[in-house]
Amino acid sequence: MATRTDAPTRREQILKEAARLFAERGFHGVGVDEIGAAVGISGPGLYRHFPGKDAMLAELLVGISDSLLTGAKRRLAEADGSAAGAGATEPEAVLDSLIEGHIDFALDDRPLITLHDRELDRLRDADRKMVRQLQRQYVELWVGVLRQVYPSVAEPAARSAVHSVFGLLNSTPHLGRPGALPGRAVTASLLHRMARGAFAAVGEA
Repeated sequence: MATRTDAPTRREQILKEAARLFAERGFHGVGVDEIGAAVGISGPGLYRHFPGKDAMLAELLVGISDSLLTGAKRRLAEADGSAAGAGATEPEAVLDSLIEGHIDFALDDRPLITLHDRELDRLRDADRKMVRQLQRQYVELWVGVLRQVYPSVAEPAARSAVHSVFGLLNSTPHLGRPGALPGRAVTASLLHRMARGAFAAVGEA
């Protein structure tokens, strides 16, 4: 997703424009022809890549949940590798890494947050269940790290704190247009401090 540095494939271009248009005008407010025009191909040409809009929506929402979980697992694996090598990675550093990864998503994939909030119920049952399953795994991964940082925090409180911080970080679509923000680095730093502050408040309660 946002971490890619190579040129996007045609399929990825279609998904990016579909996400933007769906977020701006709603799933039913966008036609296949409009998505095709946004990437420079005919509407019917999209069917070489996707069977329809429903498939695009499913791939977007399942895909971002899978991407967040995969990224978080990678960050934990890197921390474990460091612990086995040059020395143990402090739990605080692992938590910071998780926060940074989610902030990257929240700032770089804002249309997907809007799309999730508005259109999740439009997915087929199987796809919606997959999204929920991936999200639960993602939350539990954070809960485990948070309780390493604050061992006195009970599991239910840690889980509530993680959900609350996700709500904070995922508020970026409501911060105004990207050009109206104080700059990516400044915004990312602010979100990070607020997330750590929220976790610290739970840990010190």
